[in-house]
Amino acid sequence: MKPNRSVICKVNNLLKSKKISCLELAKKYFDKIKVSDLNAFVTLNEEEALNSAKLVDKKIASKQNIDVLEGVPFSLKDVISTRNLRTTCGSKILSNYVPIYNATCWEILREKGCVLLGKTNQDEFAMGSSSETSFFGPVKNPHNTSRVPGGSSGGSAACVSAGLSVFSIGSDTGGSIRQPAAFCGNVGFKPSYGCVSRYGLIPMASSFDQLGPMALTVEDVSLVFDSISRFDPKDSTTSRHIRRKSYDELDNDISHIKIGIPEECMKNIDKEIIDSINDSIHILKKLGAKVSYFSLPEIKYSMPIYYILMCAEASSNLARFDSIRYGFQPEKYDNIEDLIIKSRSEGFGDEVKRRILLGNYVLSSEFCSDSYEKAQKLREFLAFKFNSVFKDFDVVLLPTTPTTAFEFNYAQSDPVKMYLADICTVTANEIRVPAISIPCGYDKNNLPIGLQLMSARFEDNTLLNVAYKYECENFCAKIVGGVEI
Repeated sequence: MKPNRSVICKVNNLLKSKKISCLELAKKYFDKIKVSDLNAFVTLNEEEALNSAKLVDKKIASKQNIDVLEGVPFSLKDVISTRNLRTTCGSKILSNYVPIYNATCWEILREKGCVLLGKTNQDEFAMGSSSETSFFGPVKNPHNTSRVPGGSSGGSAACVSAGLSVFSIGSDTGGSIRQPAAFCGNVGFKPSYGCVSRYGLIPMASSFDQLGPMALTVEDVSLVFDSISRFDPKDSTTSRHIRRKSYDELDNDISHIKIGIPEECMKNIDKEIIDSINDSIHILKKLGAKVSYFSLPEIKYSMPIYYILMCAEASSNLARFDSIRYGFQPEKYDNIEDLIIKSRSEGFGDEVKRRILLGNYVLSSEFCSDSYEKAQKLREFLAFKFNSVFKDFDVVLLPTTPTTAFEFNYAQSDPVKMYLADICTVTANEIRVPAISIPCGYDKNNLPIGLQLMSARFEDNTLLNVAYKYECENFCAKIVGGVEI
C-alpha cells in the first residue's frame, strides 16, 4: 500500500532524501512550540531531542537505512514516565517529580530513534474532559482558543492539530484520547486492553487505563500502534496474542464488513453531529459496508458503572502519594501524619479530591455491596451483551462526543455536566475493546466533529482498516497554523 496522507511517511521521505536534516526539523518544531500560546506542553526535552536528531543525521550520512519512525518529532502525555525528564501528571503534588525509569512505550520509541520534543499538558492525574484542571493552566483548542481541547489528553490533541508534534502518545481511561481528538480534529486511537504495555503509565484506574497514539491520519496512528503494541513481561495485562502489522492491512476491501449503530447512542446528540454521522454512514455504505441499527438498552448503565469503578480505582491508586519519598511537601508540618494530610490537601486539585472522596465512599464497608460490587457485575453483563453484538457486527459506529468543543468554565458549578462529555466513549474502556475517533466534519462554528468506531477485542487491525477506508473518502484533518512539513 502506498502512503496516502501520512505525515510520518512524508517526514521519513524528506529525511532519507536529505531535503531537510533531522536537526533542522527538530529545531523547526521547537521554534514553533516556543511561540505557541496553546499551553500544550509542560516540559520540553530540547537538549536530548537535538542530540537524538544529530544521531539520526549521522546514520543517514553514512547511508544506513532508517526506520519509518526514526527521527520523527513526537510528544508524550505527562502521565508517562520518562527517566531524567520531569513527569508531573499535571499536578502540584508531582510538579518537581523526575522518574528514575522509562515507560515501556517510550523505551520502544526511543530505541527506534524517535525524537521526543517534550511532555504535554493534561487534566490533573487524567481526571477531566477539558484539560482545565491542570496545575500548569488550561490548554487551548487550536481551532478556537476560546474553546477547550477536550481531555484529559488535551495537550497531546492540541499539539498534533497545531503542527507542534507529528504524533503524540496519550492515555485513555474513559475517552481521554478519543474525546480530545474529536474536539481538535485529529485521529485518536484507544487500542484493545492488553495490546500496549502500561508499564510506566502513572495509573488512574488500572482496569480501564490504556495508552494509544494520536495523529493527523489513520496511517500515522497505525504505524505507531504497530511499533508500541507488544507483549511486555513488566505488564501482566499485556497479551501474547496481538495481531500486529495493522499497516499492511489498511487497504483491505470492506465490502464484507457489517457495521452496527446502537440506537440509544444517537439520542441527546447535537443535530449537527447527527447530520455529520449520517453523512459518514452514507460514505461507508458507498464503500460496500453493510450498515444497520440495533438496540442495546443496557448501554444506559455505562456512565454509572464507569464513575463508580473509576473513582474506586483512582482513590486506591492515588493513596500512594503521601509526599514522604517524593512529591510536593508543605513548608511546615508537625509530624508524618500532618505531612501527609497537608501535602494531599495542598497538592491535589478539587477534581482529584472529588474523585478520591467518591471512590472512598463506594469502597466503604457500608456501601461496597450496594455500589462497587453491583457495578462490577453490571460491567461483566455489559461485556457479555457486547460479545453478542460483535457476533452480528464487525464494527460498531457512534458519535465520539455529544457536542463539539465547549467554552472554558462550561461546567464550573456542575461536575456531572462535564462527566457527560464522555457519555459516548466510556463503554469501550469498560468492555476493553479498541475504539477510534476520526474527523468527519465541522459544525457551523467551524469546530471539528468526531466519528467513533469500535470493534471486538483484539480486532484492532479490522478497526483501523475500516477507519482508513473511510478516511480516504472523507479526509477532514488539518494542521491549524503550525509547522508545514
